[in-house]
Amino acid sequence: MLNFIEYTLLKPEATQLDYEAHIETGLLSGAFGICIPPYWVKMAHRNLPKSASTKIVTVAGFPFGYQKTNVKLADVAQSIEDGANEIDIVMNVSAFRTGMHIWVKPELAQAAELCHVSGVLLKVIIETGYLSKEEIVTASKICMDSGADFVKTSTGYAPNGASVENIKLIKSVVSNYCGIKASGGIKTRKFASELIEAGADRIGTSTNPAEFRS
Repeated sequence: MLNFIEYTLLKPEATQLDYEAHIETGLLSGAFGICIPPYWVKMAHRNLPKSASTKIVTVAGFPFGYQKTNVKLADVAQSIEDGANEIDIVMNVSAFRTGMHIWVKPELAQAAELCHVSGVLLKVIIETGYLSKEEIVTASKICMDSGADFVKTSTGYAPNGASVENIKLIKSVVSNYCGIKASGGIKTRKFASELIEAGADRIGTSTNPAEFRS
């Protein structure tokens, strides 16, 4: 199961020592990736052994997604330059729920192009906790059509995170070329297994990956 786990630490109070320990734990546990703030990406890239298969994952537009497009794209570009392998960008939920799909989709398409030119994957956090079922369907289609590699459920800041029901709903919409990352409130191997069975390809969690060892 560790091939699915992205070990996450996105806490403003965490220090460099906390992030160094987080990276070391993710590396030693065999987690697929470590998800950290953009500020610490260069440090992670420097500290990870060249032979390590562990991916460096970071965020853009986090946690609310309502920065202007040029700001988000600058974040993405800087993280790529610093050594990130994957970017989890937050969709502008406010604009999306206002009906400004014609603005949201191009933003995500630009981010996807910026990532793909550098061989970096893009995941889009749609924040399911704020969306109706119909909105989850529409948002997932926008992500897929914009060229995103993954649809991701949550930042962890919404009232609720990943659910089996929403993973199944997203899976019914996206093609096999677009993955699903479940995140938000995933603390046990049992729940993670249920989400994977429902269609999730990745699990984002702040729980020590050793807890998920199969």
